[in-house]
Amino acid sequence: MATNVVNQVQKPATADKTFNDLPPAIAEILEREALTTSYPTGAMLFAEGQVARGVFIVRRGRVKLSICGSDGRTLILRMVDSGSPLGVAAVVSGRQYEATAETQEPSELSFLRHSDLLRLMRLHGEIALWVTQHISSDYACTCREIRDLILSDSASEKLARLLVGWLDENATASNPRQVKLALTHEEIGQMIGSSRETVSRLFAGFKKQRLIQQNGSTLVIPNRVALESLITA
Repeated sequence: MATNVVNQVQKPATADKTFNDLPPAIAEILEREALTTSYPTGAMLFAEGQVARGVFIVRRGRVKLSICGSDGRTLILRMVDSGSPLGVAAVVSGRQYEATAETQEPSELSFLRHSDLLRLMRLHGEIALWVTQHISSDYACTCREIRDLILSDSASEKLARLLVGWLDENATASNPRQVKLALTHEEIGQMIGSSRETVSRLFAGFKKQRLIQQNGSTLVIPNRVALESLITA
C-alpha cells in the first residue's frame, strides 16, 4: 500500500495534459473516475508481488520502478515521468504487480481502481486502445533494457548505452547534449547491474577521456560519437 501520503484526502483529478493522447470526451471520463493524491519523495505506491488493486497515473514528478533479486540486489527497470500509467499489465491480467513503484521526488498521481479500469475498457474502445498501447510500450522498453544488459560486454558499455539513451530522450531540448543527472551513482549502478564503486570509477574515467563533463547536476556529453564507440553490440 502507498506510504507517507501527504494529502490523505483524495480528490477528483484536475484537468491537465495527462490524457492528451485521448479524445476529450474520453479523457474527461478518466478525469472523473480517477482520484489524485500527493506523495513525498520515497513513498511506495505498490510492491513487487502485491495483488494489483489498481493503476497509478503519474501527473507530476517521477516514479522509480525496480525489482529485487533473491540475493537482495536491486535492479532499477526505469524512471517513469508524468503522463504514464503504472501497473497496467498486472491489473489487466489480474496478476500481481511485477515491480515496486516508489516516488523519486515529490509527486502527484491519480489512482484508478482495478474494477473501474476494466469497466471503462469494456465501455470505451478508446480507453482499451490507450491501455493496450501503454502495455505494448512497456513491453518494448523492457525488451530493450534486457537487450542492453545481456548484450553489453562490460560495465563501461552499459553506462555508455544508458547515457546515449538519455541523450535520445533529451533530443528535443534546447541543448540536446545536456541531461539532468537526477540519480545517485548507486541508483545508476542499479540501472546497469553494477556497484556504486564501479559507476564512480567509470564516471571518473569518462571525464578523464573527455567523454562527459559535469557541472553540478548537469551532465554534458560533448561528443556523442565518441561515447557510442564504446557500444559494440
